[in-house]
Amino acid sequence: MSMIMAGDFRKGVTVEIDGQVWSIADFQHVKPGKGAAFVRTRLKNVVTGAVLEQTFSPTDKYPTAHIETKEMQYLYNDGELYYFMDVETYEQLGLSYEQVEDAINFIVENMNVTIRFHREKPFSVAAPNFVELTITETEPGFKGDTQTGTTKPATVETGYKLNVPLFINEGEKIRIDTRTGEYMSRA
Repeated sequence: MSMIMAGDFRKGVTVEIDGQVWSIADFQHVKPGKGAAFVRTRLKNVVTGAVLEQTFSPTDKYPTAHIETKEMQYLYNDGELYYFMDVETYEQLGLSYEQVEDAINFIVENMNVTIRFHREKPFSVAAPNFVELTITETEPGFKGDTQTGTTKPATVETGYKLNVPLFINEGEKIRIDTRTGEYMSRA
């Protein structure tokens, strides 16, 4: 098992602390004038999503958590679980809302997603960075209304709400950046 020193923490590194897997969300090396240097971190529990602020000595050592990723296809939701299929083995996996909540606003049936596993247990679903979804609800646009920066609320087929430019209409497909949840362009 490989170890990492707190002094080598970087954003996105996953470590095991007290049997829990944490992802480094933010870190800062602090060298006070007096006293020992330390590393201030914001950790996110990859399973529960809990956020924790903690300081470490730069020489503290922790095992790195090995995270596996697998591309899977979203099949359907039965009211309780969200079902995904391994595109290579056709095995199906049912996940709870808590496990899919970061991605579910941006995925529709038959879309491929990345599922992250730790010790063969799935813990999170990531939508592609960019998705194309259809607008199901928005106020009508006006021809020639291309005023920059002016937006209106809209809802896409997944039920996700966002702001779009005034010229976008119901039924149009748009590109969304799933990392920010913002409108990118017409599809």
